[in-house]
Amino acid sequence: MSATFRIISIGTLAANQFWGEKGAVRAPHATTTLIVSGTARILVDPSLPAQILLPKLAERSGLGPESITHVFMTSFSPINRRAIMSFEKAEWLIAEREREAIGQQLIAKFHEAREAGDKDLLAALSAEVAILERSKAAPDAIAKGVDLFPLCGVTPGLTGILLPGRTATVLVAGDAIPTLEHLEAGKVMTPCFDVELALASLGEAVEIADWIVCGRDNLIANPTRRPF
Repeated sequence: MSATFRIISIGTLAANQFWGEKGAVRAPHATTTLIVSGTARILVDPSLPAQILLPKLAERSGLGPESITHVFMTSFSPINRRAIMSFEKAEWLIAEREREAIGQQLIAKFHEAREAGDKDLLAALSAEVAILERSKAAPDAIAKGVDLFPLCGVTPGLTGILLPGRTATVLVAGDAIPTLEHLEAGKVMTPCFDVELALASLGEAVEIADWIVCGRDNLIANPTRRPF
C-alpha cells in the first residue's frame, strides 16, 4: 500500500509579491503535512505555534502529539519548526546536507557572539544548537514509499519528501516551491542561499511530481502535466 498524506495546515507568506504586497501583512508560517506509512506517522514542518497546531492536528487527523513517530523538517528555518517541542516522543529528522551546513553556521555565530559577550544571543544560539543536535540525519527513505528528494538552493540542504504512487507522484516541496504563483512564474523564494541551485531544484520538482504540496500554499496539480 502506498503512503498517504493529509495537509494539517496551509502555510502563507508574510507578503506575496504576486499579490502586489510590498511589506509584511500577515504572520508567515509553513504548510504542515502528515504522512502515514504503515506504523509511521510523519509530521512535516510543524510550523504554527503549538497552541494552534495541536488542535489542527486533532481536527484534521484525530491524532495527538504522542501519536507522531517522526518530525521531518524540510529546512532548519525557525518558521518550519515552531511547535517541534510538542513532539518529544517523535524522532526528529532533517536532511544531512542541511544539518551539516546549519551546524557550521551556528558554530560560527556562536563564536562571534561569545567574542562580543552577547549573552542573549548566546542563549538563543544554544537553544538552536540543542534542537539541531537532537535532530538526526534522515535516511533516504523514512518509511516505505516516503523518500527524501533534495531540493537545495533556498537553503543549503532544503529537502522535500517524495511519495511515489501507482497513479501519481506527490512531492512535499517545502519552500523550494512556496506557492502556485512562484511555480507558474518560474520564480524561487527570497532570500535565497543559491538562486541558480534553487531554480535547478524547481525544475527537477516539476519534472517528477504530478502533485505538489507547496511550502506556503495548498496542494496543487503540476500545471505542466496533462490531467489524469
